[in-house]
Amino acid sequence: MTVGILSLQGAYALHGEILRSMDVSLQYVRYPKDLENCDSLIIPGGESTTISKLLDESGLRQAVLDFAKQRSILGTCAGMILMAKDADDDKVNPLRLIDMKVSRNAYGRQVDSFTTNLEMSLNGSTVSTKGVFIRAPRIISFGQDLEILAKVNDEPVLVKQGLHMASSFHPELSGNNNVHRYFLSLNRKPVST
Repeated sequence: MTVGILSLQGAYALHGEILRSMDVSLQYVRYPKDLENCDSLIIPGGESTTISKLLDESGLRQAVLDFAKQRSILGTCAGMILMAKDADDDKVNPLRLIDMKVSRNAYGRQVDSFTTNLEMSLNGSTVSTKGVFIRAPRIISFGQDLEILAKVNDEPVLVKQGLHMASSFHPELSGNNNVHRYFLSLNRKPVST
């Protein structure tokens, strides 16, 4: 299995470290050809307006949309904004892969960042992780097919729809690989421990 990590801007290196610790091959994705041998893709946190613009400038937008038809994508923080059907900022052109509307930076500015313990429902089991929220987006509405995997104050912060997942928080900062492991299981290929 090879996991692509969108590497146009943002916190892509830490996702790479998690994947390496899991003995998973990775490919940094900067151009459409970089997706050719990838089995799944991570869109990391960063600046959603910048990543949105760079998707167009690099020619990656359509390549990612085509990729998403058959392969799984995980969007974290800014990646969640890009995965949404709708965002509350006209400067972001989302990929519209998950039926939700998100609000950028809705949990507050950098000084409002926080960490909390999360209980995630993954494969029928409850798994704990540390949720690190940094200028995090908030899901303000969603469709009925959205599966909620974790909540904070009764609001969804980790969701799944079909092959795709999105998180408001940064799972690469959690100190464990629970979110990444679950995401990789969506391809139904075993991942070593």
